[in-house]
Amino acid sequence: MTVNDKPMTIRLIGAGFGRTGTTSIKAALEELGFGKCYHMIEVMTHPAHVGVWSGALAGQPVDWRAFLADYQAIVDWPGCTLYQELMAVYPEAKVLLTVRDPEAWYESTRSTIYRLPRSPFMRTLRLFVPHFRRFFRMNDQFIWQGTFGGNFEDRQQAIATFQAHIEAVKQAVPAERLLVYDVRDGWEPLCAFLNVPAPPDKPFPRLNDTATMRRMLWLSLALLVGLLALLVGLIWWLFRRFTK
Repeated sequence: MTVNDKPMTIRLIGAGFGRTGTTSIKAALEELGFGKCYHMIEVMTHPAHVGVWSGALAGQPVDWRAFLADYQAIVDWPGCTLYQELMAVYPEAKVLLTVRDPEAWYESTRSTIYRLPRSPFMRTLRLFVPHFRRFFRMNDQFIWQGTFGGNFEDRQQAIATFQAHIEAVKQAVPAERLLVYDVRDGWEPLCAFLNVPAPPDKPFPRLNDTATMRRMLWLSLALLVGLLALLVGLIWWLFRRFTK
């Protein structure tokens, strides 16, 4: 696949943890002409990708140029865990380190992506859908076990891990290749870093905030209750019909 008759390649690598505005960044980069941007949602919607990432974490070789051939940027987990490996594969790519107030980041993460797979609906879904079992197992490997050592509930340790990652990226990435960025700063610093014009009269995307994720949790619970009620009703109807 090509853009302007040039083969696609990764032009930007996101080294920031999830819940630092990565969904908004994905939308912003695609608005700026960076084609498709790889994000955790791609893993969820492409079952075959789960095995690739799990293998990469286990040290198995991955042909990243083939695997990411349809993308021009990658942000969020699981890519941010392997940002240095991706930098070596794509030496011309710039690196975006999305940051956020550590306390706000922890609260957002704990009440959304940490809680979501533990919700009743997702627990039930994992019982019946193998892909979701594999997907959330991979999440545990990369995030809750791999990054936070199984101690994400320890608020201070999780925040310390978050801050240590930021400092490690600053040390690992040459300054001319790196932008430390807060999505609240909008288009200007991002566009200047990427050498592209800002979209005229278009607000910076604000997507997947904590309130939206919490609504998803409540919706999943309501859906599960509804499905259980429907199942109970069906069983009762069948019982009444065949015991007359």
